[in-house]
Amino acid sequence: QVQLVESGGGLVQAGGSLRLSCAASGRTFSSNTFGWFRQAPGKEREFVTAISRGRVFTDYADAGKGRFTISRDNAENTVYLQMNSLKPEDTAVYYCAARTGVGNARSPYQYDYWGQGTQVTVSS
Repeated sequence: QVQLVESGGGLVQAGGSLRLSCAASGRTFSSNTFGWFRQAPGKEREFVTAISRGRVFTDYADAGKGRFTISRDNAENTVYLQMNSLKPEDTAVYYCAARTGVGNARSPYQYDYWGQGTQVTVSS
């Protein structure tokens, strides 16, 4: 089992920045890829970004390209999501996820472990 705990969400004005953190514990060595997803009220959970264990790849959905940056500290078992130039449409609950499978994955069904989520609200 892998436990994931997100933090860093909050209320920010449009154009501002937030840095989300995802602390992983448990059998973290079994997790090859970490991803961030988000879910706005009334909408499906959507892929934001992902990073592989050895930083072999990073992947970004179009909505976050150029504004969001994913990174990971393997020594600390922590994954980060730096979000800049935030827009009101970025408002959502952001979830950290981990998968044991190899390779990139954009579907939430391909991830095995999930955090509880952290709320990000961007005011206009």
